[in-house]
Amino acid sequence: MSPQRRDSDGRIHTAHSWESLVEKQIREAMEAGAFKDLPYQGEPLPIEDDAAAGEWAMAHRMLRNADAAPPWIEADKEARRLLAEIEQLLARAPRSPASRRARLEAELRQLAEDANLAIGRLNAEAPTLQQHRRIVDVTELLGRLERTVQGG
Repeated sequence: MSPQRRDSDGRIHTAHSWESLVEKQIREAMEAGAFKDLPYQGEPLPIEDDAAAGEWAMAHRMLRNADAAPPWIEADKEARRLLAEIEQLLARAPRSPASRRARLEAELRQLAEDANLAIGRLNAEAPTLQQHRRIVDVTELLGRLERTVQGG
C-alpha cells in the first residue's frame, strides 16, 4: 500500500513509494523470465555458518562470492600446491632413469625455493601463528631424493 497524506484542504493524496517502484520492477522482471534459471529455485537457500568470522563475516562472504581470498590464504594455497608437487616428484623419482637425476635435483631445488617463498608470504601475512608453516629444508629434501632413487 502506498503512503497517503492529507493536504491543507483535507484531500487525500497517494504518494508513490520506493517500495511500490521496487515491487513493480520485480514483477516486470518475473514476467520477463529474469528469475527462471536461479539456483535453489523452489528450495530453501543454504545457510552459511559465519559465526567464527565474527565482525569479519560480511567481508569473508564478499571475498568468497567474488572467488577471492585474503593474501595469506592465497599464499597458503600456493604453498600447499608446491609441497604436493615436491611429494609427487619424490614419488616418481624411483622410476626415473639415472640420466635424469641431475634434472630431478634441479627441479626439486626450484620447487623448494618457490615453496619457501610462498611459505614466507604466508608466515608474514597470516593473522596468527596457527596458520604458519615451516620453511622447507632443501638439504633434507635432497637426502630424501637420494634415498628414494637408491631404493632405501
